[in-house]
Amino acid sequence: MRGFSTACAQRLVLVGLIAVLLFIGVTPARAQTNNYEFNDSHFHLTNNIQEGPSIRDFLGMMGSKAGRVAVFGVPLQQEWSYRVDGDRAPTYYLHSDAPLYYYSFTDAWIAMAYKSLAKEQQDRFDPMITGFNPTDMYAADHIRRVLETFPGVFTGIGEFTIHKEFVSAKIPGQIASLEDPALDRILDFAAEVGLLVILHNDIDIPIAKDVAKDESEPAYLSQMKALFKRHPNTTIIWAHMGLGRLVAPPKGHLAQIEAILRDPDIHNVYLDISWDEVAKYFVSSPEATKGLADLMERYPDRFLFGTDAAAPADQSKYLKVFHQYEPLWKSLDAETSRKVRLRNYERVFDEARHKVRSWERAHVPGVS
Repeated sequence: MRGFSTACAQRLVLVGLIAVLLFIGVTPARAQTNNYEFNDSHFHLTNNIQEGPSIRDFLGMMGSKAGRVAVFGVPLQQEWSYRVDGDRAPTYYLHSDAPLYYYSFTDAWIAMAYKSLAKEQQDRFDPMITGFNPTDMYAADHIRRVLETFPGVFTGIGEFTIHKEFVSAKIPGQIASLEDPALDRILDFAAEVGLLVILHNDIDIPIAKDVAKDESEPAYLSQMKALFKRHPNTTIIWAHMGLGRLVAPPKGHLAQIEAILRDPDIHNVYLDISWDEVAKYFVSSPEATKGLADLMERYPDRFLFGTDAAAPADQSKYLKVFHQYEPLWKSLDAETSRKVRLRNYERVFDEARHKVRSWERAHVPGVS
């Protein structure tokens, strides 16, 4: 009996050791970022004409700097209208008066690029679905079909746009709205699946200080807060803190953001600080940098760094925004800096990745 007990004990110890080793082995995505400088919550592999580096070339740009990246295309294709632009082929939405249109193939393109990688390379990416029209009640069905066609690939949806300077007016058809039932249907489905949402919506109209002389709040702030509260079970990253090229921080901007962060009914919302056009505001003066740093240190779990690089040609272009924020990194305490650059991404994206894989196992035939 004693010999039997000893043997059992030895086997239990061995099983325990194997379990520990297996646990270590299946968490490379979480462990691998320890030696990197940042994770990127906002990256476009392609540009407005669906061109960009191969995903393998981009891995080289990530190098030892970026650990994990939320990768997606651009959902809006810039039309090349010979009648408008002749032989001058536009490559950006500001290069032409010709319209933009939704380009759904971007999701398949991103999925196939991801699937071409080895498993350890895939672990460094969180692909996002973005090729849908947010004014279309069928948009949620597109998202479902993408998940069913490419199970095991996507972590969330976005970046997609509702109100955006210059862009919204160039899209034919219905203007996107924060109060559209089609958007509610998208966000409801995201909550059902566990998909993380990256949403671009300007907080205000462009050049608002020159247009509105009164002390009214930003044009879209109330609608954004109402949207957040209608969808408490949907995890949303508000891209660029609501700012843009000509949407400068409105008066009291950081206080408005803080009111959202401290509202217990908006616990599901995070802010990203991506885009060089946004970084310029927060590194414009020591006071501007300190204001953002102080806010981050009060809410260290609610901010994520992203580059918003689109089809970068080389590593220097990819790292531009990270280096642009150097005054911010120097202003933050070490723990907050690490959360904004690395840990918040891991927590938020890991949770979404786990939920989506669980939904796929329950709803997609053949997935186990």
